[in-house]
Amino acid sequence: MLNKRRRLTNLHGKWCVTKVFTRGFAQATSVPQYGTIVIGGGHAGCEASCAAARTGARTLLITPKLQAIGEMSCNPSFGGIGKGTLIREIDALDGVCGRVCDASGIQYRVLNRKKGPAVWGPRAQMDRKLYKRNMQNALAQQPRLDLLEASVDDLLFDRSNSSGRASVCGVRLADGRIVTASSVVITTGTFLSGEIHIGLETFAAGRLGEAPAVALAASLRSAGLATARMKTGTPPRILKSSVDLQRMTIQPGDDPPEPFSFMNTRVAVERQLHCYQTSTTPETHRIVSANLHKTIHIRETVAGPRYCPSLESKVMKFPTKSSHTVWLEPEGFDSDVMYPNGISMTLPAEVQEQVLRTLPGLENAIMTAPGYGVEYDYIDPRSLHASLETKSIGNLFLAGQINGTTGYEEAAAQGLVAGTNAGLASLLRSPLLLQRSESLIGTMIDDLTTKGVEEPYRMFTSRSEFRLTIRPDNADVRLTPKGSTFGVIGSGRAKHFTAFKRLLDDTRARLNSICLSPSEWQKLGVNVNKDGIRRTAFELLGHSRLVHADLADLLNIDRAAATRLAVESRYGHFIRRQEAENRARASAEDWRIPLELDYQKIASLKTEARLALEFHRPDTLAKAAALSGVDQGALVSLLRHLQRCRPAV
Repeated sequence: MLNKRRRLTNLHGKWCVTKVFTRGFAQATSVPQYGTIVIGGGHAGCEASCAAARTGARTLLITPKLQAIGEMSCNPSFGGIGKGTLIREIDALDGVCGRVCDASGIQYRVLNRKKGPAVWGPRAQMDRKLYKRNMQNALAQQPRLDLLEASVDDLLFDRSNSSGRASVCGVRLADGRIVTASSVVITTGTFLSGEIHIGLETFAAGRLGEAPAVALAASLRSAGLATARMKTGTPPRILKSSVDLQRMTIQPGDDPPEPFSFMNTRVAVERQLHCYQTSTTPETHRIVSANLHKTIHIRETVAGPRYCPSLESKVMKFPTKSSHTVWLEPEGFDSDVMYPNGISMTLPAEVQEQVLRTLPGLENAIMTAPGYGVEYDYIDPRSLHASLETKSIGNLFLAGQINGTTGYEEAAAQGLVAGTNAGLASLLRSPLLLQRSESLIGTMIDDLTTKGVEEPYRMFTSRSEFRLTIRPDNADVRLTPKGSTFGVIGSGRAKHFTAFKRLLDDTRARLNSICLSPSEWQKLGVNVNKDGIRRTAFELLGHSRLVHADLADLLNIDRAAATRLAVESRYGHFIRRQEAENRARASAEDWRIPLELDYQKIASLKTEARLALEFHRPDTLAKAAALSGVDQGALVSLLRHLQRCRPAV
């Protein structure tokens, strides 16, 4: 698939050696063969390599298995609450995964649709084979990007600069070959000293059947980058033909399906497949509890994902809960495999089979592959700049799970930023820095690089104090112009965005120019309050009792523009309130917090934030803000509580 467009780079030719840098037995020429090297072909690596190439840097993606590029190691889906916004932001910066999702999806749903647009979560089920094939094709068609099947064992450094700070200048492959570059991006996912757990059995692997990156992990440690361990897991897979779907609740997709990419108005395949809902039972929990001693993965010495816990963790942490929801998700149009979302487990394979058959509809289920846990190295993200360049080593960038995150979307977003900045660095240009106020990507990177992580980091809209303005619907308006400034937006997207932005501005101006009294609106068939207040068409567009499509037809304006502007109109008042809350929070950083404060009384605090506050007992709001697990939403909730109690403090 990958060699349709180009041959892989031949690294056996003669090199012009003018100066040699050494690290151990590794050697490199002073003339870079590439502007940027990206290590790893997962979701972070795919975005990083394409982003670096879009900057104009000649880029090489190195991965142990070319045919594994774009592999969805765990769930066959993209998006969700917060995560869907990340995909839209990646797309707004001309990333590839949004378009690949639109070409590979089998079911599309917008989560939280009953709530406000700021917390909507675009999500789509993927056909695994289609996604991988379409991602590989996207990389093969990317100008200035070469692909090499190989393993990287060592990094090369140049220590000759006057600052005394080492800079990366290439890599040494497992077979001894050397490739030089001006910058390097590491996106190793769970492969960095990866170890798989099934029951009490452990073996070295980054993914089932694939070798870990042990030598590279040692290279990073010897370069002074401290590593620690994290873990994650995946559920068993089930043969669809062995499942009684009639006993489950159908979950259909949205009609019509909504694309991820701003470049698309429709998805490639609109014939959607269903997902199905079932749940665990008391018998499920009994079997899990009786076999907890048979799995090594549940040890508490290594942090796992709080918001995607294993079934073992659920049973231990919620002993009084009689059931947990499980979603059966198809893995493709022509696949007879289903993914049981919600029951990641690492029990012995024979016990997993017993567990599966306690779920309604799975009494006769045939397990095609067991679930497993994977433990891996990560590097403290506080050792990174906001560009995702390491502070101690110049031109070395990290992205994805190596930075302590979890999830395809978080990895892809970091990959885009790291790849862009690695490419820009190789061209001696300033980095692209995304701020908290303009993107969820910026929020995530700020959280990682300033607070660090104590458990795998997952993005939620609640982590942002600007969530009313950094919505999934307006990612292009927020980020595409900035991407254009840095020269990383293709001409096709630039033209598309310019045309749509002009349409938005013209439509907004026209709507604001139409200002009528209640009686005048009623003559047009628009029912408004008879309060004598004149209202513009723009104000009415966001009114909850009106259908914006009907108003758009009445005024003969573009429906797509009306849909976008309806959200903008609806949030005007709330955005002003958000801005006031942020100003109040910033001015109240020195406020004292009573050490005896009962955080249980602050109902809006998430468990993660409450536990962090109860453990550390910060005495000021500024110290609370510095805690891992305490997001901006938690700070606003804490501030409101302090404001109510302040006279008594």
